[in-house]
Amino acid sequence: MQKNKPGSKFYLALVIFSLVGQVAWVVENMYLNVFIYKMFHASAEQISFMVAASAVTATVTTLLIGALSDKLGKRKVFICAGYILWGISILGFALIRVDTVHSLFFPMMSMSGAAMSLCITLTIALDCIMTFFGSSANDACFNAWLTDSTDETNRGTAEGINAMMPLLAILVVFGGFMGMDQSKAEDWTLIFTIIGAVVVALGIAGFFLIKDTGVKMAENQNYFANIFYGFRPSVVKANKPLYMTLILLALFNISIQIFMPYLILYYTETLGLKDYVLIFAPAIIVSAVFTALYGKVYDKFGFRTAIIPTLAMLMVGYAILYVVHDTVMVFIGSLIMMCGYIGTGAMIGALIRDYTPENKSGMFQGLRIVGQVLIPGVIGPAIGAAVLQNAKTVVNSDGTTSFVPNANIFLTAFLAGVVACLILIPLFKMLKKK
Repeated sequence: MQKNKPGSKFYLALVIFSLVGQVAWVVENMYLNVFIYKMFHASAEQISFMVAASAVTATVTTLLIGALSDKLGKRKVFICAGYILWGISILGFALIRVDTVHSLFFPMMSMSGAAMSLCITLTIALDCIMTFFGSSANDACFNAWLTDSTDETNRGTAEGINAMMPLLAILVVFGGFMGMDQSKAEDWTLIFTIIGAVVVALGIAGFFLIKDTGVKMAENQNYFANIFYGFRPSVVKANKPLYMTLILLALFNISIQIFMPYLILYYTETLGLKDYVLIFAPAIIVSAVFTALYGKVYDKFGFRTAIIPTLAMLMVGYAILYVVHDTVMVFIGSLIMMCGYIGTGAMIGALIRDYTPENKSGMFQGLRIVGQVLIPGVIGPAIGAAVLQNAKTVVNSDGTTSFVPNANIFLTAFLAGVVACLILIPLFKMLKKK
């Protein structure tokens, strides 16, 4: 097969849109959990509910907008306008403060839990709004554009770059704001303002960077029917390897979502690693470089060869984090776990793109989100919250209590990872050789 070589402009757009998009997702997937925990003393159940509500929003949005972008043959306008609105919604979080909410809604009352409860509700609602814009731009259209712009000769490399961005985004956000005091509302206002402004700016720049591929569904295709195209029994039967890969994706991400919403809190509150960024940053850098290079293994040898080492690294990382507590070993466990996490996600993502039917990538982004976000986002955090139901609690300065995550989240994630590994047996039988 002749190798397709996308130009430098494609890779520039891939890197900056993927990176900034993942920076925005870091705000939602990791920082919002810390935000409502630190500012409003949210419980594990409330954090789980926020993740689940966002997952449902992301799935519905991607189904609707993905199919619409297929019908119109336009990805660029959805990506750029979506990023602009996405950034504006992030700016909105700067307005959610206990003192502001109390003065607006409870002026005749002393500072009470009512204001905090309303702040949690407002955060969850705005999270869903932000997710709508973010999923429209990134999950539905940017990912469809990436599929349209690559083929089997370069998807492993492109997906390796794309998959390393969540780690780099964590590094950018944690490193950039490591001097911030996460217990102060003023610092959170600055965080949301900076990230929101950057996302808006990139949306504007995208009009000059992104080139539409022109992929478009046939004119006689029905939009509303195509929203549910991927759920048709005939489509499932005709694309069995794809759907088995989506099952693997769901199980893999359930394992990740059991611990990920509570990871920062585990580092800071349980292990007492107040400067955890200094430990976490080197692990992220090494993991990102590993993932970018490892994509070439997929391109050369195929999924069956590439997936085993990354899954093994993920499981070893879980085991180390479950049993150790000293700084050096936590760093080693985090490094191995992160390499396995992002590497496995990249290999699964590349296989999904390989088996996505041609000219229908937008339709299948919604199906991908079901496996990547909806099922894991509902089940994973709920399992994590159940594991932490009887976790140790601490009393805050205002008399309220907060839970303290424990290492059982990694043991549970390990067991979920074992279940995910079992899917490889039937999946390998279905795959044609590279």
